[in-house]
Amino acid sequence: MEIAGYIASIFIGIALGLIGGGGSILTVPVLVYLFTVDAVLATAYSLFIVGATSVVGSVSYFLKGLVNVKTAVVFGVPSIIAVFLTRAYIVPAIPNEVFTVGDFVVTKSILLMLIFAVLMIFASYSMIKKDKPQDNNATIQVFNYPLILIEGTVVGILTGLVGAGGGFLIIPALVILSKLPMKEAVGTSLVIIAAKSLIGFLGEGGESEVNWIFLFSVTAFAIIGIFIGMALSKKIDGKKLKPAFGWFVLVMGIYIILKETLLS
Repeated sequence: MEIAGYIASIFIGIALGLIGGGGSILTVPVLVYLFTVDAVLATAYSLFIVGATSVVGSVSYFLKGLVNVKTAVVFGVPSIIAVFLTRAYIVPAIPNEVFTVGDFVVTKSILLMLIFAVLMIFASYSMIKKDKPQDNNATIQVFNYPLILIEGTVVGILTGLVGAGGGFLIIPALVILSKLPMKEAVGTSLVIIAAKSLIGFLGEGGESEVNWIFLFSVTAFAIIGIFIGMALSKKIDGKKLKPAFGWFVLVMGIYIILKETLLS
């Protein structure tokens, strides 16, 4: 299973390199089901893996001038604060046994996996639905600060809880709320994801000891994958692959709900 896990880690990077937002949604299931990492620790590991791969992925966007630094700061600051506080205080505060339904005990790990599965289903919808044609006319960028603050905070809390980058939420928000062109939204999103994921990882309350050799190994495979994905993106249109990947994520989300409840 470990070999399958490392192969899957490469595919996480390939998905990120090919389709941008949504690729990191596979990280936690790979860690939990292929590497048998505890769900709570897996969400922490995922923050580091997602953050490191996003740093690598954002470099090419920086070099092409496709990162809007002002937007990254305005959206990123509330998101970074939210993810740090979530990892430092909210996640450690969740009891090991959350509630009981009959004989079924919903543990902390099960709760996080169920939240993650619901997030996967939402993510799959954003990938499957057809994107509206974008108006390419230059527009003056006007920040809707209250909405950006709320969106950034919500994305930060979700990232802190489940360890996903949240690119599928950030990219539409940047396009709609900050009026960014799609390519610039993807580049800016990667910078925000990198910052909030890595800082969120630093907010860990130290509940579990980190296996750094394992963590660096999985991260290295994911980074190899993102280079492959970026190379393939020059020959394959990621937009055409996105709906198919979305259906796969939907099936995975439903599987996780069934596995953590009926099949546990």
